[in-house]
Amino acid sequence: MKKSKTYSSFEFLPKEETVEVKISPKKLHIGILKESSFQENRVALTPDSVGLLVANGNNVIIEKGAGQSSSFSDEEYMQQGAVIATSKKEVFSTDFIIKIEPPTKDELSMMSNGQQLISALQTSTQDIDYFNLLKRKNITSFAFEFIRDTSNKLPFIRVMSEIAGNTSLLIASEYLSNVNNGKGLMLGGITGLIPTNVVIIGAGTVGEYACRASLGLGASVIVFDESITKLRRLQNNINQQVSTSTIQPKILSKAIRRADVIISALRVGSGRVPCVVSEEMVKTMKKGSVVIDVSIDQGGCIETSEVTSHKKPTFIKHDIVHYCVPNIASRVSRTASIAISNLLTPILLKISECGGVNKAIRTHKHLRKGVYSFNGDITNKVLAERFKLTFKDLDLIMATIS
Repeated sequence: MKKSKTYSSFEFLPKEETVEVKISPKKLHIGILKESSFQENRVALTPDSVGLLVANGNNVIIEKGAGQSSSFSDEEYMQQGAVIATSKKEVFSTDFIIKIEPPTKDELSMMSNGQQLISALQTSTQDIDYFNLLKRKNITSFAFEFIRDTSNKLPFIRVMSEIAGNTSLLIASEYLSNVNNGKGLMLGGITGLIPTNVVIIGAGTVGEYACRASLGLGASVIVFDESITKLRRLQNNINQQVSTSTIQPKILSKAIRRADVIISALRVGSGRVPCVVSEEMVKTMKKGSVVIDVSIDQGGCIETSEVTSHKKPTFIKHDIVHYCVPNIASRVSRTASIAISNLLTPILLKISECGGVNKAIRTHKHLRKGVYSFNGDITNKVLAERFKLTFKDLDLIMATIS
């Protein structure tokens, strides 16, 4: 006999009807500034991305010549619906300012109260006055370094690291060849000849992609890192056996003596990277070998490294070619701009579809992690502690905003 279902008294009580709340999209007024920082050639949005944003009801104003260094003309932006501004003042009339490099203090002073900003932050180059300006202007700021994706990864950092890793090997190949008065070596290997030796210091994303490129060319590669876990992850990601070692002075010194190319790719969260290659080690290298110090923006991990520029990228010390240009990705600015734009465009569309910044960061936790100032309040705990600023928890702030 079928058992009858019993009901609790609670189930007979009247219940409120759940009605879906329709979100009204918000039209974004986006301003793209021409980069003014030293040797920055990238642009935040490509013409195709601007066209997609405009087609979805948003307005875009871009400063004249902003895409020129990445081979994007003003005409291409105009064809996609952008307005070309002849002055920064016109760009700052928008609600949403987008840059690659962090705004200068003069540019921050030009921003209006309550504007939104997406750019890099580059914590090591900032001081407390920078954040006080953000606070006074009640600016809501996102940093490329902090924005995460749905997998809790840092997509902007990773894609620039991938570019730097691949490009570093192309640069090394140029300076080994006769074209740049190198010793005439082909980076890689061919049948019957011993391949060139590449030493990579650092098993992060830059190191991984430098390793991929080296192996693809047929070079003999050894990767050094302080972390066994990172070395194991690199081998798993590459899916082939590659020589690895922890950073032990004797083993590292022996590898450096044989090296034709050294790629320095050590990274730390903040501060200076450790110097693991001494000047004495560099002196033992083969004449005409090449050092690419990708870590130079954090001080470099090779004692003989000195900051160079894209206009004068190398110097020779102890008969070794040193390439120590910060921001290697800017060397291939069109590729880098497209990569950044492809990540940035969905974020802007999401903010628009959600009905504005407040609703977007309340709804999307991974996007919320990219915010370091909200209406002038510093919401990144690490930054607040480093610069001795008052910290406010963004999760708690969002709980009080309708």
